Amino acid sequence: MKSILLIGLGRFGAHIAMQLNQLGDEVMAVDQDEERVNRMLPYVTNAQIGDSTNMEFLETLGVSNFDSCIVTIGDEFQSSLETTSNLKDLGARLVVSRAVTDSHAKFLLRNGADEILYPEKQLAKWTAMRYGTRHIFDYVELDESHAIFEVSVPEHWDGRSVGQIDIRKKHNINIMAVKFEDTLDAAITHETILRKEQRLIVLGSYKDVQKCFHI
Repeated sequence: MKSILLIGLGRFGAHIAMQLNQLGDEVMAVDQDEERVNRMLPYVTNAQIGDSTNMEFLETLGVSNFDSCIVTIGDEFQSSLETTSNLKDLGARLVVSRAVTDSHAKFLLRNGADEILYPEKQLAKWTAMRYGTRHIFDYVELDESHAIFEVSVPEHWDGRSVGQIDIRKKHNINIMAVKFEDTLDAAITHETILRKEQRLIVLGSYKDVQKCFHI
């Protein structure tokens, strides 16, 4: 369980609050809008109505006591920038700030953000990867070059074992699990037989996965 300071309760921030609640984390939520704060009360440990650009207000929250501070202000960049800077000045351990554009991301990183949330760009990339390419059903980006992919088993692999295919040696790709309908089998060995109706959870670079699975 972690303690999170969440600043900004628009739609994006509200969804984060609800997800953190499901994970069992302690969440202090902050927004200037009383209606937004009241709407989130069932999902957070505590909530405050206040201006996060006000240093005196932030000091009352005990910023340095939280495991991480998440700034999801998206419609007022100046407020997001000031809030991010203030949090770092007050000793925040980890500041994660939402960016709307590439230039916003650069300024936020220069002014105290440790990490950037870029939901529009990240979702656009996921959508393009999921619906604009064949054989990919899902993916989780790890860095600019690598990701975990859920891909279909090529027909010519049907009935062959993981050892026979040996994509780790040939393509530098690791098979992490085999999925069939709602069942996930992570106990993969060289003797595991693959079927064309299955899906694979693999780890590798975009380039290697595209080449191996003809994406």
